[in-house]
Amino acid sequence: MMIPTLPRFLAAPGTALDRGPIAMIFAEDEVEIESTLRHHLGLGFRSVLLFAPDAFDVDPDLAAAPAVQRIRFDAAAGADPIAAVNAVAAAAPGRWMYYGFNAEYLFYPFCESRSVGEMLAFHAEERRDAMLSYVVDLYAPDLERCPDAVSCAEAHLDRSGYFALARPDPESDGRVCERQLDVFGGLRWRFEEHVPPDRRRIDRIALFRARRGVQLRRDHTFSEPEYNTYACPWHNNLTAAIMSFRAAKALRRNPGSRDAIASFAWHNSVLFEWRSQQLLDLGLMEPGQWF
Repeated sequence: MMIPTLPRFLAAPGTALDRGPIAMIFAEDEVEIESTLRHHLGLGFRSVLLFAPDAFDVDPDLAAAPAVQRIRFDAAAGADPIAAVNAVAAAAPGRWMYYGFNAEYLFYPFCESRSVGEMLAFHAEERRDAMLSYVVDLYAPDLERCPDAVSCAEAHLDRSGYFALARPDPESDGRVCERQLDVFGGLRWRFEEHVPPDRRRIDRIALFRARRGVQLRRDHTFSEPEYNTYACPWHNNLTAAIMSFRAAKALRRNPGSRDAIASFAWHNSVLFEWRSQQLLDLGLMEPGQWF
């Protein structure tokens, strides 16, 4: 079957954009593509759009699943995920969307028993059009056995070492943005000497309702300030976590950091249990008023 480019897909999307929520998964390499797709299908996304080069292998049965749409896309050759997210959002205003990368797994409170659609319906009832997510780094503890730092069976995360700073308002002198935070922690904090300053934050507005004129920006914030807030003015709202091997892979791929880092494990490493309650207990996401 012919794999469409993004313009061809958007010209004739079939039913892929008819109903939300829609997940966009950008494959930067072939690591854990299939587990990423299965995880997000299991959460209840109506459509899962896989952006990947033709050369990347995917289980034919999984690629042929009714909810999966593969789109020809090569980030290594210059294709821009941010532009792609904005293009899909512009084609489906009003739909809830998620975007992430391969070897990243979305978790939200009670996701084992409640679908992503149920969760977003509640979030929308609270007059929210976006949800703050924290990108929590996962890594294999033994880099000799797992040289790319990826192991779903032995995935570890940092149980502490996260902090938030008020976000400066770029349009004012000394003021901060209301209800917005710059969040740091994980591998990007512990090995910050190997991470460019503009890539150290771990906050990402990964769930949002597409709206005409609202654009995703390169720093993973949106042009609409309210989309970037962690809560409404009245009470705390839901937040989510993206459990991600992406930073670990990058630190292992880069020759300078690869030679300098013998292990990602430290005294605050804990085994990831692949359940939302662990993340709630660690304070890595917030249930808000949803119980």
